[in-house]
Amino acid sequence: MKASRILALVLALCMLCSVGLAESAAITDKEGASVSILAMNSWYSTVDLSDATLLNEIAKRANVTINWNLLDPSSYSDSVSPMLASGQDLPDIIELPDLDPNMTYLSSGMFVKLDEYMDIMPNYAKYLEENPVIKALLTAADGHIYYVPQTVVTNCYQPVLMYNMEWVKQLGIEAPATLDSFVEMLRAFRDNDMNGNGDTTDETPMSMMSAFLPYAFGPAFGMDLVSGFYADDAGKVHYAYAEPEKYKAYLTFLHDLYEEGLLEVEFSSLNRDQITARCANNTTGVTYDYSWQMSNLYSAQYPEYDGTEGIIVGVPPLSGEYEGYYVGRNPISSIFGVNAKAADVELAVKFLDYAMSEEAQDLYVWGMEGLTYEVKEDGTRSYLPRCTEDAIWYQGLGINAPCMPSQQSASATDVLLPAWHVKAVHENEAPYNRNPFPATYATEEEASIVSMYLVDVQTYVDERAVAFICGYADIETEFDSYLSTLKNMQVDELIKVRQAQYDRYAEALK
Repeated sequence: MKASRILALVLALCMLCSVGLAESAAITDKEGASVSILAMNSWYSTVDLSDATLLNEIAKRANVTINWNLLDPSSYSDSVSPMLASGQDLPDIIELPDLDPNMTYLSSGMFVKLDEYMDIMPNYAKYLEENPVIKALLTAADGHIYYVPQTVVTNCYQPVLMYNMEWVKQLGIEAPATLDSFVEMLRAFRDNDMNGNGDTTDETPMSMMSAFLPYAFGPAFGMDLVSGFYADDAGKVHYAYAEPEKYKAYLTFLHDLYEEGLLEVEFSSLNRDQITARCANNTTGVTYDYSWQMSNLYSAQYPEYDGTEGIIVGVPPLSGEYEGYYVGRNPISSIFGVNAKAADVELAVKFLDYAMSEEAQDLYVWGMEGLTYEVKEDGTRSYLPRCTEDAIWYQGLGINAPCMPSQQSASATDVLLPAWHVKAVHENEAPYNRNPFPATYATEEEASIVSMYLVDVQTYVDERAVAFICGYADIETEFDSYLSTLKNMQVDELIKVRQAQYDRYAEALK
């Protein structure tokens, strides 16, 4: 829970748009104009955003009154899904409980086709033109765009490999960038008294949650195991966990680490709290996590850490037979649609467009000069101390509230972090990040196939991965049977579905 609250704060502060403000312009000259919005309230239970200062200011500049219906984010899906199913008495603008991957809500005709309103959505049209990947992701199977997104950072502050740099320096080596040199470093961590307490047996070479193993090692074997499905340079879709040579080599590598004591025995159940405890005791040399954790969580566990130089520091990805990279994430975190039965569809459309304007985003993200930020002599901005010291106050203003569309950028996170942290992110992570397999919309038939087979396939894959790595199953004698079982579980049908989805995505990019 502590870690998730830290994440919420960091993400709350990592929003940025252009420093320059567009000229303020109301979206209507009609007196008493209003729009109703159903959306998430703050993740902080003590914060109610229905009268947040900055959201009121956005409404004022748009010359509308917002009638909010804000619900608890933790139970939002359970609350909203029945309302959407009934289709009755819905507000003008609705934040969806999910990304509508199967076009459940679109098929019912519940939301307007926003691409047909681009003549009155200049801000959104500009945004889509400047962000073709997001435009392609939002393009439904029928070729239309129905939603305005809330987006997250994808080019940095994603999961990365991190080394204990004090231990690396003790060994007198460069930070390993290949699988072979990485393994040699782990062996040195295992066999030496790295923490200097006189005990050569209490060091854990690598403390990594099982969910991050595919992130750390999949790319070095030529696969995106994070997404599961991936497209090669020719546009052909593969299921990484069914790759006969690459995936077998990946499992063999991890099994060898496990056998040597380089991958800890309890890796499948290891959690973040356990890893931070190992850092606090200076007993681990390698971990993997979101890179914003480097300073505020992991390095902070060391008594000697003073903020000037990192201890747990992100490094470039490992390469093997294939060049390494980091897998980012789907940039879309939430979506907003306009109710086709809204009292004034055009007004609702114009408001969503205004919410995507530079003016609205600047206010929404940064707040007000003198209240939440200051402008330095060089023209750059920095958040005022209270923004980082009093999260409840800060959130209560409505900055980065989950009830409005917004676009994150790394730049605002940069101003909050130590210089060494920012340097590590932009030099060792950002150049290596790649987009994951696109999360595109599915037709009704495609959705049926996915729902029928994918969960069982994923469950089987996860179970066998642990068995192969730990040696409960023999990779050499049982891997072919594993592949045969996947075929029997209709993995080829799933690949066909993802191929069709990828082809539509590629076409939308043109």
